[in-house]
Amino acid sequence: MNSICAPSDTEEDEAWDLDIEPHASLLSLRLGEVWRYRDLLYLFVRRDIVSFYKQTILGPLWFFIQPLLTTSIYVLVFGQIAGLSTDGLPQVLFYLCGIAFWNYFSECFTKTATVFRDNASLFGKVYFPRIITPLSIVLSNLFRFAIQFVLFLLIAGYYYWRGEVHLQLTVLLFPLLVAIMAVLGLGLGMLFSAMTTKYRDMAFLLQFGVQLLMYASPVIYPFSQIPEKLQPLFAWNPLIPVFEAARHGFLGSGSVSPMGIAYSVLFSIGVFLISTLIFNRVERTFMDTV
Repeated sequence: MNSICAPSDTEEDEAWDLDIEPHASLLSLRLGEVWRYRDLLYLFVRRDIVSFYKQTILGPLWFFIQPLLTTSIYVLVFGQIAGLSTDGLPQVLFYLCGIAFWNYFSECFTKTATVFRDNASLFGKVYFPRIITPLSIVLSNLFRFAIQFVLFLLIAGYYYWRGEVHLQLTVLLFPLLVAIMAVLGLGLGMLFSAMTTKYRDMAFLLQFGVQLLMYASPVIYPFSQIPEKLQPLFAWNPLIPVFEAARHGFLGSGSVSPMGIAYSVLFSIGVFLISTLIFNRVERTFMDTV
């Protein structure tokens, strides 16, 4: 007598705790998954912060020492030897403000650009939303930026007391300026991460390109010192409105262009959307080429 085994109720009602499936949209940020893995995001952020000063003698003091040493060199080389103008602002404040903002953007950019290469061993062992690693870089660098900016405010307080610099209403744009740098650094970094995965030479080219971008941004000079015939060309740089607005708000010098800020916002969002599409596409197969 033949019998047919029907599937048991247990098999039919079986439910999985987690289904790992390829997402449909390349523009998806999977924010729901990021929230579920928020503890992992916190651990990555903590790892990035701690590893910065681990096994160092001075420890977290390097967060203060690094910008102070850089500012001192800029004052000596660009302020005293080269004699570059700072629009009448104290040289220490002018350079320290530019360094704080530039360090945040450049760190987000360069470290995100090599995120696949730097975390290849981790990606090959366990599943988690890959977008978490670039986000952790942006958040950990935000912590460093906050420390350096507090240092800037402490030094600026002395000049506020002396009446040499003044706060302007545009200081209220500060959260927007930080968001622009974060989104732009994250977007450009994710865009280059697709290329550094396959072409390792891009990592060296990236370092050179970031240095050139610094000199094309008003970090060591004000926008007013750019020759008029070159200003339309430099205006394509979305970082210029950010630096100018920051110095205008906190130091009372420079200029604020509403159109320039709007351009920086739209440029940052556009780059981020394009980089998200490429990042989601590359992450599916990057383990084959890394």
